[in-house]
Amino acid sequence: MTASSVLVTGSNGFVGSHLCRTLAAEGWRVVGAQRRPVSTDSIEGLAAVHLPLFSGEEDWQRALKSVDCVVHLAARVHVPRSAGSSATAFHQINVAGTRFAMEQAARAGVGRFVFLSSIKVNGEGESLRQYRADDIPDPQDPYAQSKYHAELMLRDGCRRYGLELVIIRPPLVYGPGVRANFRRLLRLASIGLPLPFNAIDNRRSLISIWNLVDFIGCSMRHPAAAGATWLISDGEDLSTPDLLRRLARLMHRPARLFAVSPRNLQRAANLLGLGAEMHRLCDSLVVDASPAYAHLDWRPTMSVDEALALTVEAFRSEKFQ
Repeated sequence: MTASSVLVTGSNGFVGSHLCRTLAAEGWRVVGAQRRPVSTDSIEGLAAVHLPLFSGEEDWQRALKSVDCVVHLAARVHVPRSAGSSATAFHQINVAGTRFAMEQAARAGVGRFVFLSSIKVNGEGESLRQYRADDIPDPQDPYAQSKYHAELMLRDGCRRYGLELVIIRPPLVYGPGVRANFRRLLRLASIGLPLPFNAIDNRRSLISIWNLVDFIGCSMRHPAAAGATWLISDGEDLSTPDLLRRLARLMHRPARLFAVSPRNLQRAANLLGLGAEMHRLCDSLVVDASPAYAHLDWRPTMSVDEALALTVEAFRSEKFQ
């Protein structure tokens, strides 16, 4: 598929902002859909529009006029405690909201719908066995379950509407502006204090924002991308101690790691209510990206060390502003 015009939902988010800037720089006509009032940031080639999910259907149709592809990034990732049932809150945005975006794309005659899902649809890892796209899904929390249900809905809906569907399940995404778990690792590495992680012997697949954006661009136009689910990564899987050492080195800090057994780390974290976070630090989660290499001729455009260096540079710049 050769495309020249794309609408990106969630365009002011972490992935969306990077994707829109990259596509606009490559000459695409980019419509950046945002559920909040439109940012005043000016990017050549980008038309930012206020398009909330579930409303303004005529506004959606105007924005989708002459659009070849929709990249659906808008999602609920966290639910505040005040929001009530997390399953209901996730379903409202991640399933019903995705259905709305798909239906608007179909009504406008869009050719391809690219959906950013999550590797959490496969499961939470725990072993060195590589996850594959054809594994039996094992989503274990409300967020992952909502992403899986959205995938099922899209497969059925896109088939009925004649939309080409691409599903991408990335592992943890990092880069300038990253939040949540990876930002916590950046902070730990920047402190230079002793950390009890040297006995962890795991492997985690990651993907930098640059490699993810490049793959999304590939999935928007490659004929073989449609009708499939893709697992991707940076191509180098890291242990938690290795990642912390690399981050510390880039920050010119000592990596003072000492050994405490993962079992004892998990027990202590459970007592502190941090069991899920420790689980991700101790366990493995590895993906098989070889189908993307074989069928799409895609390769990561940036090495892990290059991407980590740029991420650390941005983090340190934020700290010292």
